[in-house]
Amino acid sequence: MQDSLNTPSYILRGVAAGGTLRVVAIDATQIVEEARTRHDLSKTATAALGRALSAAALLAIILGKKIDSRVSLRIQGDGPIGWLVAEGSADGLVRGYVREPGADLPIRESDGKLDVSGLVGKTGELAVTRLKGNAEPWTGSVELVSGELAEDVAYYLASSEQIPSAVQLGVYEEGGRVARAGGLIVQAMPGVTGETLEALEVNIAKMGSFTDNLRAVSLLEVMERATEGLGFQAAAEAQSARFQCRCSRDRAVSSLTYFGAAERQEMMDGGGQEVVCHWCNEHYQISPDEIAALDAPQIRARA
Repeated sequence: MQDSLNTPSYILRGVAAGGTLRVVAIDATQIVEEARTRHDLSKTATAALGRALSAAALLAIILGKKIDSRVSLRIQGDGPIGWLVAEGSADGLVRGYVREPGADLPIRESDGKLDVSGLVGKTGELAVTRLKGNAEPWTGSVELVSGELAEDVAYYLASSEQIPSAVQLGVYEEGGRVARAGGLIVQAMPGVTGETLEALEVNIAKMGSFTDNLRAVSLLEVMERATEGLGFQAAAEAQSARFQCRCSRDRAVSSLTYFGAAERQEMMDGGGQEVVCHWCNEHYQISPDEIAALDAPQIRARA
């Protein structure tokens, strides 16, 4: 197994079939491991959020047009995890959280794998919101089809974005840590032939478990396996990716302007206030002096 525990996460791009297939993949091992530790995720919750984080990073590349564009992925199912939210940006920054980080389920007896679909739920909604600078956000949504997330993202791309795609997502834990995590999207572009799509389908089926492939070979080789015989050409350089929130101490302080003067006085009398970012679980201790200096009419910077 390739050692990715100390390797920064990265994104690879490429094309195949004369440019009629677009291939984007991410090694998200460090991203998912940081999410696991920050949110104290159970093993199955790590797999679920890890898949969502990889998907959000790839969707930001597939759907984003500018470097400042972001894509937010929200999965609300009927499983015990509640909801999952992941956000990716075109510059490779990713963050996310779940409602119930400690929720877990036993290994599936049928195949010995983590029960991600059971944790997420098979009934619910997957929503994708595009955020581009100061433009108005746009959201598209579909019903969940499996709760495994890869199939759900592929269904969203095909039905809501009219982008037929093969989507694979996986997380593998070993020794209580994330050993491999990532994702792959192969997108059909204008001019793609039915023969090419059939060959792609055969390749994906032949690959088997995406997680097993991640464990066995490099991310580049995974992309080559998916496009075997289709003239794959990788882009020259990898793009770095990492878990990074957009919260800050200034934003944590300014968030208290939403409270009334009496509530802020109570915070000061109590020795200050702790503000916790739900995206990254960062804890900010705000002092009474900082609270006293707040200008109530000022508008909080949006996290």
